[in-house]
Amino acid sequence: MSLNDTPSGERVHIGFFGRRNAGKSSLVNAVTGQELSVVSDVKGTTTDPVYKAMELLPLGPVEIIDTPGFDDEGALGELRVKKTRQILAKTDIAVLAADGSAPLGEADRQLIALFKEKGIPFLTVYTKSDLHEPRSLGENELSVSSETGEGIHELKERLAAMAPAHEERRIVGDLLSPGDVVVLVTPIDGSAPKGRMILPQQQTLRDVLDADAMALFTKEHQLAQTLAALAAPPKMVITDSQAFRLVSQIVPESVPLTSFSILMARHKGFLETAVRGAAAISSLKDGDTVLISEGCTHHRQCGDIGSVKLPALLKKTTGKALDIQLSSGRDFPEDLSGISLVIHCGGCMLNAREVGSRMERSLAAGVPFTNYGTAIAAMNGILRRSLSIFPDLAKEIGP
Repeated sequence: MSLNDTPSGERVHIGFFGRRNAGKSSLVNAVTGQELSVVSDVKGTTTDPVYKAMELLPLGPVEIIDTPGFDDEGALGELRVKKTRQILAKTDIAVLAADGSAPLGEADRQLIALFKEKGIPFLTVYTKSDLHEPRSLGENELSVSSETGEGIHELKERLAAMAPAHEERRIVGDLLSPGDVVVLVTPIDGSAPKGRMILPQQQTLRDVLDADAMALFTKEHQLAQTLAALAAPPKMVITDSQAFRLVSQIVPESVPLTSFSILMARHKGFLETAVRGAAAISSLKDGDTVLISEGCTHHRQCGDIGSVKLPALLKKTTGKALDIQLSSGRDFPEDLSGISLVIHCGGCMLNAREVGSRMERSLAAGVPFTNYGTAIAAMNGILRRSLSIFPDLAKEIGP
C-alpha cells in the first residue's frame, strides 16, 4: 500500500484551529503547499471543515483539517463552532493559529483549554510575522509568515516531532507464523462495493502477508469446497460478520474462527469494551433505543448490514420492539441520553482517537458500547468461539 493509499483511519490527523481572520487557512495552504483552503479578508470564509489527505515530510501520511473560526457568531456560527469541537475528537496534533499582531483572545484561550482537557499535543503558531515586530515565544510557540514562508519549515519539523508514538496494533499478523494458511471468507452480494474489496479485508490481507503467511480468499458458499481442497486445516478462518452463522456451521470446531470486524475492534483498541458491551443485548427491553453507527458514509444498498441485517437480527434475537437509530460518518450524537446500546462498525475509516472518543463518550453516559462483529457473534451464540484466538478475553464469556 503506497502512502497515497494510506486509509484516513491510519493517518496522523492534524487540526488547524483559531479565530476568524487569524490567517489559519493561509497557514494551512503554506504548510500543505497547495491552495487547499479559500483565503480572503472576509471573516468566516471557512464555513465547513476542509480535509486533505497527503504526505507531509518529514512526518509521513497525514490528514490535514482546516476548521471554521472558533469565534464565529449567530446560529450558523454556533453550528460551525460545534463542528470544530467535533473535530477535536479525532485530532492527534492541534495547531492554534493566532494573529501575531494581537494578544491571544478569549476564543484562543478556550481552544488551548480544550486541547489540554482532551490531552491533545498542540503548538501556538503566531501568523503574519512579516507584518509585526518579533515577539517573545514560549516552548510550544512559533512565529511564521504564510506570505514569505518564514518559519514554515520549522513548523513542519515541530509537527513531525510531536507525532504520537502509537503502540503498534496488528490486525492479525502477530498471531501468525511464516507459512501459516489463513482463509478469508468474503461474501459478494448486493451490498458489496462493486469491483473492489472493503477496507478491513484489504488491511487484513496486507497484515497476513506482512507476517509471511498465506491468504486464501473464498466466498461463503464455496468455503466447504475450499477447506476440502487444503492438504491440512488452515491456521484460522476470518469471515465477514454477516456470514458468521453459515461459516460457523462449516468450519470445524478445531479451526479458530473470527471476523474482520472483531479484528478491527482489536486494531482500534476497543475489543474488550465491545465484548462486554455485547452482553447488554440480552437485557434489551421493549421500547429501548439502539444506536447503530458507521464511521463511513457509503450509499446504503439493499441488504445493507447496518440498516437492514443488524436491526432484523436484533429484533429476532431479543423478540423485543426496539427503536433502531442510525448514524454515519462524522454524525455521531453528542447527546446519548435515552440510548440503551451503541453498536458501532469496526471503525476502519476512523482513527483510533476518534473511535476511542466515541467509546468513552458512550461509557461516560452509562451506555454499553459494542461493534458489528462482536454483536453478531453474540447473537449467533458463537462469541466465545470467535474469541478463541484471544484466550484471556474468551474466558470472560463463560462456557
